[in-house]
Amino acid sequence: MVQDSFEIIPFSPALQPHFESINKAWVSQYFSLEPFDLAQLENPEEIIIAKGGEIIFARLGEAIVGTVALIPSEEGVWEMIKMGVSPAFQGKGAGELLGKHILTIARQKGATKVRLYTHTKLEAAIKLYHRLGFVPCELECGAYGRCNQKMEYTF
Repeated sequence: MVQDSFEIIPFSPALQPHFESINKAWVSQYFSLEPFDLAQLENPEEIIIAKGGEIIFARLGEAIVGTVALIPSEEGVWEMIKMGVSPAFQGKGAGELLGKHILTIARQKGATKVRLYTHTKLEAAIKLYHRLGFVPCELECGAYGRCNQKMEYTF
């Protein structure tokens, strides 16, 4: 693993274009962008940060190579959203480092559970979620159009 050379940094307005471009790239590759995607990616300060959420980034040198966000869902429950790593850096530990850090942030915010929604065609992502300790659980109808799997991490 190369992850020791990645640095985790918090959101700042100057990093919004990276949050948007990294996530638009992977969502567009596998699915189509939905209105909620565009709202989160183009206005993260309003849609995520102002509501108590967090966004973090993985940086290697001066390059922003990955990102993930956390939003409040219900009392004690947070949702991990918009995890993406630039293709050239996938499989090198950035995603795992981002996941571990966002779970630490969730715990600091008082989470008892973190959930995420994904799709079974995202095999590498699902393997990562399992390594982080997420387990599949029942998917409620209509959570997100492109998602066919829900996973949870319990503290």
